[in-house]
Amino acid sequence: MIALGDDVRRLTALAQIAGVLIIGTVALGNSSAWADPPGPGHVVGVNPTTPPTDHCPHRSATPPAVDTSEVPKPGATTPRPLPLQMPPAGGPRLSTCGVVVADGMGQPPARLTSAAWLVADLGTGDILAAKDPHGRYRPASTIKVLLALVALDELHLDAPVSVHRAEYETEGDSCGTGPRGHYTNRDMVTGLLMASGNDCAMVIARQLGGVEATLGKMNARAKDLGALDTRAASPSGLDAPGMSTSAYDLAVIFRAAMANPTFREIIGTRQYRFPGYPPRPEIPGDPDHPAYEMVTSNNLLAERFPGVLGGKTGYTDDALKTYVGAARVGSREVLIVQLYGLSTESSSYWAQAKDLFRWGGRAPRGATVGTLAGRQAADPATPPRVPVAAPASPAPAESSGLFDNSLVLGLIAALVVGGLGFLGIRTLSRH
Repeated sequence: MIALGDDVRRLTALAQIAGVLIIGTVALGNSSAWADPPGPGHVVGVNPTTPPTDHCPHRSATPPAVDTSEVPKPGATTPRPLPLQMPPAGGPRLSTCGVVVADGMGQPPARLTSAAWLVADLGTGDILAAKDPHGRYRPASTIKVLLALVALDELHLDAPVSVHRAEYETEGDSCGTGPRGHYTNRDMVTGLLMASGNDCAMVIARQLGGVEATLGKMNARAKDLGALDTRAASPSGLDAPGMSTSAYDLAVIFRAAMANPTFREIIGTRQYRFPGYPPRPEIPGDPDHPAYEMVTSNNLLAERFPGVLGGKTGYTDDALKTYVGAARVGSREVLIVQLYGLSTESSSYWAQAKDLFRWGGRAPRGATVGTLAGRQAADPATPPRVPVAAPASPAPAESSGLFDNSLVLGLIAALVVGGLGFLGIRTLSRH
């Protein structure tokens, strides 16, 4: 009779470890295993209240579109998802797709509906808490912050500009521009940030060399800042093929913008007298369009939420509600990002923003789960330069970037075979 009890127990434990590693490897390496299966009441492409993200459903690509806004034009193709960055920008704790909170922060506010959010210290760049910080989502009009950064670098704000018909007829929110109006680039950037004017965005894009040249400059600036989850596909934030950002990236971009005194002044403006334009001759009986008092679309600023410094809103059918902004709470300037969210009967999106600001303001000193690593420009005339990690190789987007599956599986196989060999040697030695 051969006494195999100890060896069997060792081999059983070895097999259990191998099984756990194999399951974990498959879950990490196959993006289809990360997607949340539709549950009760879950509609594909529509955000349920407080959508789960722990299994990284948006690690490499944005949520499914609900309309045709991202269907490529004839002859064009949808850009591939941006490469995944491992380790993630901002620190290893930001590799999570669930909620990560710094010590001493307590629980996040209740009734948050955003699929992704982030709370940080604007001054130090310390990230205090986040949910799915590197998940890919659509920015909607929050991408106008990136456009404003490029415009403030390149345009003379007091230079006069005209407005073309295709620009003042652009779909979506409008500054109220019109033909033969007398405008400056300052009016355009102000209308871009205060009223989220898509007409102003297109005028700025023309000043920067056209839509394609502008997108190239916006994406180069995002890369320069280390915002590697971001691809601007339209200057205004209207959904277009390949559009992408993350909570981390928007925080980095907004923090860089807030280091520019002109941006900080404009984003914190409640009212601005925006120029009008004369009657349009092609419209019989068209009245004069006088200058008017433009009011910010940022409700927190309009309602004078205590300490608010400014922020940028966004919404499209595919992006849902988005927001990035900052407020002084106590002795800290708190920066927040909200992506892919909703207002509900019991919790408006503005109420959720206020809760995040107040919660961030109560964070203890030294609290951090990561950092907004992008360098900020103290002088707006000198664009910030950030060393950017080498892009990931053009591997299929399904790769998790965390482990090389073949290597891990090979090690597991070697471990199991080695264990079997060990048991065989021990058994033969007892004959």
